[in-house]
Amino acid sequence: MYLNRRNLLKTSGLALGAGVVSPLLAFPESVGANPTPTTGPLVRLSLNENPYGPSPRVAEAIQREFTHLNRYADAAHAQQLAEQIATYEQLPTEQVVLGEILGLLGTYLADEGGAGSEFLYSTPGYLALIDAATRLGGVGVPVPLDAQYQNDLPALSQKITARTRGIYLVNPHNPTGTVNEDKAFKQFLRESSQRSVVIVDEAYLEYTEDFANRSAVSLVREGANVIVFRTFDKIHGLAGLPIGYALTPAPIAAALRKQGAGDAEALGRLNIAAAAAALADTAQVAHTREAVARERETWLTVLRDLKLPHTATRANFVFFDAGQPQPRLAEALRAHGIDIGRPHPPYTNWARITIGLPEENLRAQNALRQASRY
Repeated sequence: MYLNRRNLLKTSGLALGAGVVSPLLAFPESVGANPTPTTGPLVRLSLNENPYGPSPRVAEAIQREFTHLNRYADAAHAQQLAEQIATYEQLPTEQVVLGEILGLLGTYLADEGGAGSEFLYSTPGYLALIDAATRLGGVGVPVPLDAQYQNDLPALSQKITARTRGIYLVNPHNPTGTVNEDKAFKQFLRESSQRSVVIVDEAYLEYTEDFANRSAVSLVREGANVIVFRTFDKIHGLAGLPIGYALTPAPIAAALRKQGAGDAEALGRLNIAAAAAALADTAQVAHTREAVARERETWLTVLRDLKLPHTATRANFVFFDAGQPQPRLAEALRAHGIDIGRPHPPYTNWARITIGLPEENLRAQNALRQASRY
Protein backbone atom coordinates (compact mmCIF):
# COMPACT_ATOMS: atom_id res chain seq x y z
CA MET A 1 0.00 0.00 0.00
CA TYR A 2 1.38 3.40 -1.00
CA LEU A 3 0.94 5.81 1.91
CA ASN A 4 1.24 9.56 1.68
CA ARG A 5 2.27 11.96 4.41
CA ARG A 6 -1.17 12.42 5.96
CA ASN A 7 -2.21 8.76 5.64
CA LEU A 8 0.86 7.71 7.56
CA LEU A 9 -0.16 9.94 10.42
CA LYS A 10 -3.60 8.38 10.42
CA THR A 11 -2.30 4.83 10.45
CA SER A 12 0.20 5.59 13.22
CA GLY A 13 -2.54 7.06 15.38
CA LEU A 14 -0.94 10.51 15.38
CA ALA A 15 -3.41 12.25 13.10
CA LEU A 16 -6.26 14.07 14.75
CA GLY A 17 -8.32 15.01 11.73
CA ALA A 18 -9.46 13.56 8.46
CA GLY A 19 -9.70 15.25 5.11
CA VAL A 20 -8.92 18.81 4.10
CA VAL A 21 -11.62 21.42 4.44
CA SER A 22 -11.82 25.16 4.80
CA PRO A 23 -10.42 26.39 8.13
CA LEU A 24 -13.72 28.18 8.66
CA LEU A 25 -15.78 25.00 8.51
CA ALA A 26 -16.62 22.79 11.46
CA PHE A 27 -14.28 19.84 11.78
CA PRO A 28 -15.87 17.32 14.15
CA GLU A 29 -13.08 14.75 13.76
CA SER A 30 -10.54 17.07 15.42
CA VAL A 31 -9.49 16.68 19.02
CA GLY A 32 -11.51 18.42 21.66
CA ALA A 33 -14.12 17.78 24.28
CA ASN A 34 -16.96 19.73 22.67
CA PRO A 35 -18.11 18.63 19.19
CA THR A 36 -19.71 22.01 18.52
CA PRO A 37 -17.99 25.34 19.23
CA THR A 38 -19.86 27.82 21.36
CA THR A 39 -18.94 30.94 19.39
CA GLY A 40 -19.38 30.60 15.65
CA PRO A 41 -17.71 28.27 13.15
CA LEU A 42 -14.73 26.23 14.22
CA VAL A 43 -11.36 27.65 13.14
CA ARG A 44 -8.86 24.91 12.42
CA LEU A 45 -5.35 25.89 13.48
CA SER A 46 -4.11 22.34 14.04
CA LEU A 47 -2.58 20.92 10.86
CA ASN A 48 -0.16 23.66 9.69
CA GLU A 49 -2.15 24.29 6.53
CA ASN A 50 -1.69 27.43 4.44
CA PRO A 51 -4.82 29.57 4.98
CA TYR A 52 -3.97 31.86 2.06
CA GLY A 53 -4.45 29.05 -0.43
CA PRO A 54 -2.57 28.18 -3.60
CA SER A 55 -1.58 30.34 -6.53
CA PRO A 56 -4.41 31.46 -8.85
CA ARG A 57 -2.49 29.58 -11.53
CA VAL A 58 -3.38 26.34 -9.77
CA ALA A 59 -7.12 26.87 -10.31
CA GLU A 60 -6.46 27.67 -13.95
CA ALA A 61 -4.36 24.53 -14.39
CA ILE A 62 -7.01 22.36 -12.75
CA GLN A 63 -9.73 23.93 -14.92
CA ARG A 64 -7.78 22.99 -18.04
CA GLU A 65 -7.66 19.37 -16.87
CA PHE A 66 -11.41 19.03 -16.37
CA THR A 67 -11.99 17.82 -19.91
CA HIS A 68 -9.33 15.13 -19.40
CA LEU A 69 -10.56 13.64 -16.14
CA ASN A 70 -11.54 10.47 -17.97
CA ARG A 71 -7.82 9.92 -18.67
CA TYR A 72 -5.14 8.73 -16.29
CA ALA A 73 -2.09 10.88 -15.83
CA ASP A 74 0.69 9.53 -18.01
CA ALA A 75 4.43 9.29 -17.62
CA ALA A 76 4.99 12.34 -19.82
CA HIS A 77 3.13 14.57 -17.32
CA ALA A 78 5.20 13.26 -14.42
CA GLN A 79 8.42 13.61 -16.40
CA GLN A 80 7.65 17.23 -17.24
CA LEU A 81 7.10 18.02 -13.57
CA ALA A 82 10.31 16.22 -12.59
CA GLU A 83 12.22 18.25 -15.18
CA GLN A 84 10.67 21.47 -13.90
CA ILE A 85 11.71 20.60 -10.34
CA ALA A 86 15.20 19.60 -11.49
CA THR A 87 15.67 23.01 -13.10
CA TYR A 88 14.37 24.75 -9.98
CA GLU A 89 16.65 22.70 -7.69
CA GLN A 90 19.66 22.69 -10.05
CA LEU A 91 19.96 18.92 -10.12
CA PRO A 92 19.79 16.24 -12.82
CA THR A 93 16.24 15.03 -13.41
CA GLU A 94 17.27 11.47 -12.50
CA GLN A 95 17.78 12.64 -8.90
CA VAL A 96 14.18 13.90 -8.55
CA VAL A 97 11.63 11.42 -7.19
CA LEU A 98 8.02 12.61 -7.25
CA GLY A 99 5.47 11.91 -4.55
CA GLU A 100 4.88 12.03 -0.80
CA ILE A 101 7.58 9.39 -0.49
CA LEU A 102 8.55 9.47 3.20
CA GLY A 103 6.65 6.27 3.94
CA LEU A 104 8.04 4.44 0.94
CA LEU A 105 11.52 5.67 1.80
CA GLY A 106 11.16 4.34 5.34
CA THR A 107 10.08 0.89 4.17
CA TYR A 108 12.81 0.79 1.51
CA LEU A 109 15.58 1.65 4.00
CA ALA A 110 14.24 -0.77 6.61
CA ASP A 111 14.00 -3.57 4.06
CA GLU A 112 17.54 -2.90 2.86
CA GLY A 113 18.90 -2.68 6.39
CA GLY A 114 17.08 -5.72 7.71
CA ALA A 115 15.40 -6.32 11.06
CA GLY A 116 16.99 -4.34 13.86
CA SER A 117 18.32 -1.56 11.66
CA GLU A 118 18.11 1.74 13.50
CA PHE A 119 16.61 5.07 12.51
CA LEU A 120 17.55 8.18 14.46
CA TYR A 121 15.13 11.06 14.82
CA SER A 122 14.45 14.07 17.02
CA THR A 123 11.65 13.79 19.53
CA PRO A 124 9.00 15.05 19.63
CA GLY A 125 8.69 15.08 15.88
CA TYR A 126 6.95 14.07 12.69
CA LEU A 127 7.17 10.27 12.48
CA ALA A 128 5.98 9.27 9.01
CA LEU A 129 9.30 7.78 7.92
CA ILE A 130 10.03 6.23 11.31
CA ASP A 131 6.59 4.62 11.58
CA ALA A 132 6.97 3.10 8.12
CA ALA A 133 10.42 1.71 8.93
CA THR A 134 9.27 0.08 12.16
CA ARG A 135 6.60 -1.88 10.31
CA LEU A 136 9.39 -3.81 8.60
CA GLY A 137 11.45 -4.42 11.71
CA GLY A 138 13.34 -1.14 11.89
CA VAL A 139 13.97 0.39 15.30
CA GLY A 140 13.32 4.05 15.97
CA VAL A 141 15.95 5.76 18.13
CA PRO A 142 14.54 9.00 19.57
CA VAL A 143 16.94 11.79 20.46
CA PRO A 144 15.58 14.66 22.59
CA LEU A 145 15.84 18.22 21.32
CA ASP A 146 18.53 20.50 22.73
CA ALA A 147 17.97 23.41 25.13
CA GLN A 148 16.98 25.67 22.22
CA TYR A 149 14.35 23.12 21.06
CA GLN A 150 16.41 22.35 17.96
CA ASN A 151 17.73 19.10 16.52
CA ASP A 152 20.52 18.17 18.96
CA LEU A 153 23.34 17.56 16.49
CA PRO A 154 26.04 16.45 18.99
CA ALA A 155 23.61 14.03 20.67
CA LEU A 156 22.54 12.64 17.30
CA SER A 157 26.18 12.14 16.30
CA GLN A 158 26.80 10.12 19.46
CA LYS A 159 23.87 7.83 18.67
CA ILE A 160 25.15 6.78 15.24
CA THR A 161 26.30 3.15 15.25
CA ALA A 162 26.99 0.39 12.76
CA ARG A 163 23.28 -0.45 12.97
CA THR A 164 22.14 3.04 11.93
CA ARG A 165 20.37 2.84 8.57
CA GLY A 166 18.92 6.35 8.46
CA ILE A 167 18.89 9.71 10.25
CA TYR A 168 15.67 11.65 9.81
CA LEU A 169 15.63 15.36 10.62
CA VAL A 170 12.95 18.00 10.13
CA ASN A 171 14.34 21.51 9.58
CA PRO A 172 12.54 23.78 10.52
CA HIS A 173 11.55 21.33 13.20
CA ASN A 174 7.97 20.28 13.79
CA PRO A 175 6.44 21.05 16.32
CA THR A 176 8.95 23.65 17.55
CA GLY A 177 9.51 25.60 14.32
CA THR A 178 13.19 26.08 15.14
CA VAL A 179 15.95 26.08 12.51
CA ASN A 180 19.43 24.76 13.16
CA GLU A 181 22.34 27.15 12.56
CA ASP A 182 23.25 26.64 8.91
CA LYS A 183 27.02 26.09 9.06
CA ALA A 184 26.84 23.60 11.92
CA PHE A 185 23.87 21.80 10.38
CA LYS A 186 25.56 21.28 7.03
CA GLN A 187 28.79 20.17 8.70
CA PHE A 188 26.76 17.60 10.61
CA LEU A 189 25.20 16.41 7.35
CA ARG A 190 28.59 16.06 5.65
CA GLU A 191 30.06 14.07 8.51
CA SER A 192 27.11 11.88 9.46
CA SER A 193 26.18 11.07 5.86
CA GLN A 194 29.51 9.22 5.58
CA ARG A 195 28.14 6.74 8.10
CA SER A 196 24.42 6.63 7.21
CA VAL A 197 21.99 8.23 4.80
CA VAL A 198 20.51 11.43 6.23
CA ILE A 199 16.99 12.50 5.28
CA VAL A 200 16.20 16.20 5.74
CA ASP A 201 12.51 17.06 5.69
CA GLU A 202 12.20 20.67 4.54
CA ALA A 203 8.40 20.86 4.55
CA TYR A 204 8.52 24.29 6.24
CA LEU A 205 11.86 25.67 5.03
CA GLU A 206 10.30 27.98 2.44
CA TYR A 207 8.69 29.93 5.28
CA THR A 208 12.19 31.21 6.11
CA GLU A 209 13.43 34.22 4.15
CA ASP A 210 16.84 32.62 3.45
CA PHE A 211 15.54 29.17 2.50
CA ALA A 212 17.51 28.89 -0.76
CA ASN A 213 20.83 29.19 1.06
CA ARG A 214 19.74 27.06 4.01
CA SER A 215 18.45 24.13 2.00
CA ALA A 216 20.34 20.87 2.34
CA VAL A 217 19.95 20.39 -1.41
CA SER A 218 23.45 21.88 -1.68
CA LEU A 219 24.71 18.65 -0.06
CA VAL A 220 22.84 16.58 -2.62
CA ARG A 221 24.53 18.61 -5.36
CA GLU A 222 27.90 17.87 -3.72
CA GLY A 223 27.19 14.15 -3.93
CA ALA A 224 26.71 13.55 -0.20
CA ASN A 225 24.58 10.64 1.00
CA VAL A 226 21.75 13.07 1.80
CA ILE A 227 18.09 13.08 0.77
CA VAL A 228 15.98 16.24 0.87
CA PHE A 229 12.20 16.01 1.02
CA ARG A 230 9.90 18.87 -0.01
CA THR A 231 6.11 19.07 -0.16
CA PHE A 232 3.61 21.24 -2.00
CA ASP A 233 1.15 20.75 0.87
CA LYS A 234 2.39 23.66 2.99
CA ILE A 235 3.50 27.01 1.59
CA HIS A 236 2.17 26.12 -1.88
CA GLY A 237 -1.27 25.46 -0.36
CA LEU A 238 -1.94 22.05 -1.93
CA ALA A 239 -2.93 20.05 1.15
CA GLY A 240 -6.10 19.01 -0.66
CA LEU A 241 -4.07 17.65 -3.61
CA PRO A 242 -1.08 16.28 -1.69
CA ILE A 243 2.15 15.88 -3.62
CA GLY A 244 5.81 16.28 -2.81
CA TYR A 245 9.22 15.25 -4.05
CA ALA A 246 12.60 14.01 -2.89
CA LEU A 247 16.05 15.02 -4.09
CA THR A 248 18.29 12.00 -3.69
CA PRO A 249 21.53 10.35 -4.78
CA ALA A 250 20.89 8.75 -8.17
CA PRO A 251 21.13 5.09 -6.98
CA ILE A 252 18.52 5.65 -4.26
CA ALA A 253 16.25 7.45 -6.74
CA ALA A 254 16.44 4.47 -9.10
CA ALA A 255 15.68 2.05 -6.26
CA LEU A 256 12.67 4.08 -5.12
CA ARG A 257 11.26 4.15 -8.64
CA LYS A 258 11.51 0.37 -8.75
CA GLN A 259 9.37 0.39 -5.58
CA GLY A 260 6.71 2.46 -7.38
CA ALA A 261 7.66 6.00 -6.40
CA GLY A 262 6.81 8.64 -8.96
CA ASP A 263 4.18 6.57 -10.75
CA ALA A 264 2.07 9.03 -12.71
CA GLU A 265 -1.24 7.26 -12.09
CA ALA A 266 -0.61 7.16 -8.34
CA LEU A 267 0.32 10.84 -8.29
CA GLY A 268 -2.86 11.85 -10.12
CA ARG A 269 -3.49 14.12 -13.09
CA LEU A 270 -4.80 17.05 -11.01
CA ASN A 271 -2.01 16.79 -8.44
CA ILE A 272 0.67 16.93 -11.12
CA ALA A 273 -0.95 19.89 -12.87
CA ALA A 274 -1.45 21.76 -9.59
CA ALA A 275 2.16 21.21 -8.49
CA ALA A 276 3.56 22.44 -11.79
CA ALA A 277 1.46 25.60 -11.64
CA ALA A 278 2.32 26.25 -7.99
CA LEU A 279 6.06 25.83 -8.49
CA ALA A 280 6.02 28.31 -11.35
CA ASP A 281 4.47 31.08 -9.25
CA THR A 282 7.36 32.25 -7.08
CA ALA A 283 5.58 35.55 -6.39
CA GLN A 284 2.73 33.73 -4.64
CA VAL A 285 5.20 31.89 -2.42
CA ALA A 286 6.92 35.15 -1.51
CA HIS A 287 3.58 36.78 -0.72
CA THR A 288 2.57 33.91 1.56
CA ARG A 289 5.95 33.90 3.28
CA GLU A 290 5.70 37.63 4.03
CA ALA A 291 2.09 37.42 5.21
CA VAL A 292 2.87 34.53 7.56
CA ALA A 293 5.97 36.33 8.88
CA ARG A 294 3.87 39.37 9.84
CA GLU A 295 1.28 37.23 11.59
CA ARG A 296 3.99 35.16 13.26
CA GLU A 297 5.53 38.28 14.78
CA THR A 298 2.13 39.31 16.11
CA TRP A 299 1.74 35.88 17.67
CA LEU A 300 5.17 36.13 19.31
CA THR A 301 4.30 39.56 20.66
CA VAL A 302 1.14 38.13 22.25
CA LEU A 303 3.13 35.27 23.79
CA ARG A 304 5.65 37.73 25.19
CA ASP A 305 2.85 39.87 26.60
CA LEU A 306 1.36 36.81 28.29
CA LYS A 307 4.81 35.81 29.55
CA LEU A 308 4.45 32.38 27.98
CA PRO A 309 7.81 30.75 27.14
CA HIS A 310 8.05 29.95 23.44
CA THR A 311 10.42 28.78 20.76
CA ALA A 312 12.16 30.88 18.10
CA THR A 313 9.87 29.52 15.41
CA ARG A 314 10.57 30.24 11.75
CA ALA A 315 7.68 28.16 10.42
CA ASN A 316 3.94 28.77 9.98
CA PHE A 317 3.10 27.86 13.57
CA VAL A 318 4.03 28.85 17.10
CA PHE A 319 5.00 26.53 19.94
CA PHE A 320 4.75 27.68 23.54
CA ASP A 321 4.51 26.63 27.16
CA ALA A 322 0.86 27.18 28.06
CA GLY A 323 1.47 26.74 31.78
CA GLN A 324 -1.19 24.02 31.86
CA PRO A 325 -1.69 20.60 30.24
CA GLN A 326 -2.16 20.97 26.49
CA PRO A 327 -5.46 19.02 26.43
CA ARG A 328 -6.91 21.45 28.97
CA LEU A 329 -5.88 24.44 26.85
CA ALA A 330 -7.16 22.75 23.69
CA GLU A 331 -10.54 22.18 25.35
CA ALA A 332 -10.71 25.81 26.52
CA LEU A 333 -9.85 27.14 23.08
CA ARG A 334 -12.29 24.79 21.40
CA ALA A 335 -15.02 26.25 23.59
CA HIS A 336 -14.19 29.51 21.79
CA GLY A 337 -14.29 27.82 18.38
CA ILE A 338 -10.53 27.23 17.97
CA ASP A 339 -9.07 23.80 17.19
CA ILE A 340 -5.34 23.48 17.97
CA GLY A 341 -5.05 19.72 17.67
CA ARG A 342 -3.02 17.26 19.70
CA PRO A 343 -0.36 17.44 22.42
CA HIS A 344 3.31 16.78 21.66
CA PRO A 345 4.76 14.70 24.49
CA PRO A 346 7.07 14.89 26.35
CA TYR A 347 6.24 18.63 26.26
CA THR A 348 2.94 18.04 28.01
CA ASN A 349 2.29 21.72 28.78
CA TRP A 350 3.32 23.00 25.37
CA ALA A 351 0.91 23.83 22.56
CA ARG A 352 1.37 24.24 18.83
CA ILE A 353 -0.94 26.65 17.01
CA THR A 354 -0.93 27.05 13.25
CA ILE A 355 -0.77 30.61 11.94
CA GLY A 356 -4.07 31.32 10.20
CA LEU A 357 -5.61 34.34 8.54
CA PRO A 358 -5.35 37.62 10.50
CA GLU A 359 -8.94 37.45 11.72
CA GLU A 360 -8.50 33.80 12.75
CA ASN A 361 -5.31 34.60 14.62
CA LEU A 362 -6.96 37.50 16.45
CA ARG A 363 -9.80 35.26 17.52
CA ALA A 364 -7.35 32.60 18.73
CA GLN A 365 -5.19 35.15 20.53
CA ASN A 366 -8.19 36.58 22.38
CA ALA A 367 -9.23 33.06 23.37
CA LEU A 368 -5.69 32.34 24.58
CA ARG A 369 -5.71 35.47 26.70
CA GLN A 370 -8.88 34.32 28.40
CA ALA A 371 -7.62 30.75 28.84
CA SER A 372 -4.35 32.01 30.34
CA ARG A 373 -6.14 33.80 33.17
CA TYR A 374 -6.99 30.55 34.89
